[in-house]
Amino acid sequence: MQPIRTRFAPSPTGQLHIGGVRAALFPWLLARRYGGSFILRIEDTDQSREVSGAIDTIKDSLKWLGLDWDEGPDIGGPYAPYIQSQRRTSYLDWANRLVHAGRAYADDRSTSELDQLRLDANNRHRPFLARDYRPTTKNQWQPGTVPLRFLSEPKAYTWHDEIMGELSAGADAVDDFILIKSDGLPTYNFAYIIDDFEMKISHVIRGLEYIASMPKYLNLYEALELSKPKFAHMPHILGPEGNKKLSKRDNAMSVLEYKEQGYLPEAMINFLALLGWNPGIEQEIFTLNELIEKFSLERVGRSGARFDERRLLWMDGNYIRNLPLDELYIRSEHYWPPEAESYPPQYKKNILNLVQERLKFLGELPQLTRFFFVDLPIDTALIKDNKKLAALSSGQLSALLNETLTEFNSSDFTAADLNLHLNQLLTRLHESPAVLFGLIRIATTQAPASPPLAEYLALIGKEKTIARIKTQLEHL
Repeated sequence: MQPIRTRFAPSPTGQLHIGGVRAALFPWLLARRYGGSFILRIEDTDQSREVSGAIDTIKDSLKWLGLDWDEGPDIGGPYAPYIQSQRRTSYLDWANRLVHAGRAYADDRSTSELDQLRLDANNRHRPFLARDYRPTTKNQWQPGTVPLRFLSEPKAYTWHDEIMGELSAGADAVDDFILIKSDGLPTYNFAYIIDDFEMKISHVIRGLEYIASMPKYLNLYEALELSKPKFAHMPHILGPEGNKKLSKRDNAMSVLEYKEQGYLPEAMINFLALLGWNPGIEQEIFTLNELIEKFSLERVGRSGARFDERRLLWMDGNYIRNLPLDELYIRSEHYWPPEAESYPPQYKKNILNLVQERLKFLGELPQLTRFFFVDLPIDTALIKDNKKLAALSSGQLSALLNETLTEFNSSDFTAADLNLHLNQLLTRLHESPAVLFGLIRIATTQAPASPPLAEYLALIGKEKTIARIKTQLEHL
């Protein structure tokens, strides 16, 4: 049995987004399940679109997610180099083989000439096919001067896709296409075939947008007399509405932006694995080892998968809730509000213990915890926006807070004792928890929400609690 060798071959044109990560995840899972090799290859032949630093960004994104590679531009391997612009000698060698076999030709026509031919085809109500307009004069091709175009032999094709099943296309889908550009660098359509063959790739797993070009690729495989890998084309990731392919206009962040916001990598991997792949069971939360054990291309669906950020939030919150407190503290290191810097670790761990159930991503920590460290200014909107509290006069609100101060003065401010005194207040004042506890919460936090009241007050302490209530009273 041929060893499993998969690859992820991004172009260094910017940040790695959701679609790109899934294009890496599925081949990574397949290689890991069967003890194979996962290769990182950089496809930088379109150098006009290359973004400085993008290769490092791609590698940083994969490393954060734990998608390690066995061969690649930084660690080498038996088929190095793994950056396409460094492999041009190989491409030129294969290109010359096609030239000598009569299966490629120099195309020195200008862009304006080709545009005129396209217009001619349009005027005749026919699709433009380069093979219908081959140059009548055969010129000798010199690399780095004019493009080299493949001379196709149109025919119908039937092939098997590991995800999409049995597929077919007629001869009209086969056309002449550029192999080597005028700058001497290959096109994707040529380079990936050479690279995959020379690197002994067993499975090419990529997006559905490439499937329309498969007949042209198959024609080139035959011309080169190369054995083909197995092909698997993944369905699109759809936008939030589920009616079109996900794009930057849908506000989907890059992978490293999710990292900066405090999402956990294991949640992101779990979420992306279920975008198009269904293990056939109701389980939704998987460890990485479980994903590796269960993954198969046969369980990848043929229809698009909708990108639902609410589901990612739910999943990330689930992972956060199940982290041991000490580990959550380590992961939270860079997400605290700046006011927390001078506070001891144990105090911050106690805070995490209170807010862990509510955290959906670590970037929420400042919003959920700032009032633990600093007295926030009075926010009048908090009472005005609370229907029950807004119905009371300032005098009624002040009376409730003064009764609270009296009750708290006799508390030892342990959580258990505070709960006792809070319940006594409710009984004595004949007030509802929504009103009384809501008012105390606002007075002591100046925030729309907080952890369980008694536990929170016990943590900030008696002195700070009473001082904040008095500040609210002064304002009233």
